[in-house]
Amino acid sequence: MSSELLFSLLIFAPLVGFAFNGLLGKKLGGHLYPGVIASVASFISFVASVGLFQLVSEQPEQAKYLVIHAFDWMQVGTFRLPVQFLIDPLSSIMILVITGVGTLIHIFSIGYMAEDPGIAKYFSYLNFFLFNMLILVTGDSLPLLFVGWEGVGLCSYLLIGFWYEDHEKAEAGMKAFIVNRVGDAAFLLGMFVLYSHFGTLNLLELNSLAPKEAIWNWLDPITIGTLLLFVGVTGKSAQVPLYVWLPDAMAGPTPVSALIHAATMVTAGVYMMVRLSYLYTAAPYTMIVVAAIGLLTAVLAATMGIVQWDIKKVLAYSTVSQLGYMVFACGVGAFSAAFFHLVTHAFFKALMFLGAGSVIYGMHHQQDIREMGGLNKRMPLTYWTFMIGWLSIIGLPPFSGFFSKDEIKWFALASDRGGNWIFWGLAWVGSLLTTFYMTRLMAYTFWRDKKYSADHQPHESPWVMTVPLMILAFLAATGGFLGIPHAIAQILPGHPNHWLEHWLKPVISLPTIKQGITVEYEWLLMGLSVVGSFTVAMVTRYLYLNRIDLIDRTRERFEVIHKVWVHKYYVDAFYQKYFVENLVLSSRDLWRYVDVGVIDRLVNKIADVTKELGRGFAWLQSGNMQNYAFITIIGLIIFVLFLFKG
Repeated sequence: MSSELLFSLLIFAPLVGFAFNGLLGKKLGGHLYPGVIASVASFISFVASVGLFQLVSEQPEQAKYLVIHAFDWMQVGTFRLPVQFLIDPLSSIMILVITGVGTLIHIFSIGYMAEDPGIAKYFSYLNFFLFNMLILVTGDSLPLLFVGWEGVGLCSYLLIGFWYEDHEKAEAGMKAFIVNRVGDAAFLLGMFVLYSHFGTLNLLELNSLAPKEAIWNWLDPITIGTLLLFVGVTGKSAQVPLYVWLPDAMAGPTPVSALIHAATMVTAGVYMMVRLSYLYTAAPYTMIVVAAIGLLTAVLAATMGIVQWDIKKVLAYSTVSQLGYMVFACGVGAFSAAFFHLVTHAFFKALMFLGAGSVIYGMHHQQDIREMGGLNKRMPLTYWTFMIGWLSIIGLPPFSGFFSKDEIKWFALASDRGGNWIFWGLAWVGSLLTTFYMTRLMAYTFWRDKKYSADHQPHESPWVMTVPLMILAFLAATGGFLGIPHAIAQILPGHPNHWLEHWLKPVISLPTIKQGITVEYEWLLMGLSVVGSFTVAMVTRYLYLNRIDLIDRTRERFEVIHKVWVHKYYVDAFYQKYFVENLVLSSRDLWRYVDVGVIDRLVNKIADVTKELGRGFAWLQSGNMQNYAFITIIGLIIFVLFLFKG
């Protein structure tokens, strides 16, 4: 099958599903038909992505890419922008993740959304999201990438506010939309700067034109352009200071959180930086900013996750933190490690969000973990799959999170693009905080004695929800073997290579190790990570099951810190007071003095003058024939006098 046909199936299958459910889904009746149609459309895309991956793998080592030209978008002078798509080692993995995980989430949604009257609209939006996400990762230029970038932002807004009758949920969708527009404005400016410097916005050409030597200049167009693009990343991938929308985005249906706000859309910023890795490595000042923001986000979000009681909010702050690790990895030049964690995170975080959805479904829509407990016995399939996700995210071997998170921490020290002990130490502390709050979540939800009432007995979810959980659990358990660390590979039979790093080698800038950093360092750091996470997990489990009194006393002793974490470092309050409220007040003043005082007054004055003129000439239209004859005679006299005068 040709690449053009496969790509058409990849892109248009979800678009057809979107149109069909949007126009006819509600008329079909029932919840099953819209879900099946949307899931089949997503699965067709997945099959097409497998075929495209196979075609890319058959290409020569230095030419592993397929270019599909659709049509010319615009041409202004010498500027020509085609609608053209690129399937290479990077995008081929992304489309597998998007359509594979996306299909499982579509299937899960059939059960989760079964009783919702807007189910056809819901599946229509999900399919439309897949279409836009595929445009984003396959577009071969920044403008085309930006089309998908805005498209997934629109779908996120629609799905966060899906239950818009609830004012709080509608506000959450609006918050996500507005915050992302701030980042997107900077993204557009970044494109303008790069085009003015390079004369192209084609992704491959931007990488090829990037200087081989680093440019240490804050005012260089490459530094300015990449920084502006990164501001867009802070919005889309929820980094400090534009992370505030993602926790509130949990207002949408839980499968939406799994697909959009954990596995795919929020990683778009990371994907963009990995795609332009050669451009970013040429701007070391940008890399410093990226690393600092990523690490700050990883640690701060982890502290906020410690004090959450909503099961989805815990996972939301965990997502922000893990995105911070991916961004940080890009900042130290470990683009392959960032992408590796993007892939494994899609597996285990989608698993945990869907697991949370299964818990919420089984608990009759209860989301407060204080009202749960003992679910390991009542919901065994959900429990065991969720546990695999937990083991992955806390980084215990041989689960996927161990491989990808440990690789990021390794390059935090070993990378010759800024790696140091401070970075490693902060990344290690962040991972221990992750272990603490995720183990707390497990203890409250599954391990401790039941806290639910007799009227709300939990029950296991139906197979349409548990089968996707089991598939994702398998991927979370085994996905790490895509990137076996070099230290471990050396002692394994056949010395297997880091498959993902080797696969991405033709298209991204790979990290290099500082001199003096030996394999013994890698074993040492790996050991510290595993021992630290295991110890924190066991201590946390013991405390929350046996010494909750000690937890309470500690919280009281450090009440000030606890209060700061509960109020999310007052960032939302700061934005509300100094941006939102001031903007509202300024808008009211603008309306009062400009709209009403100037524009309305001017328009009304023109209307008044027009009415007065109308009244002045109204006698001409009196309907009296004598008046009309008199006016006609006067007109003739003036005309005759004018002729004689001439």
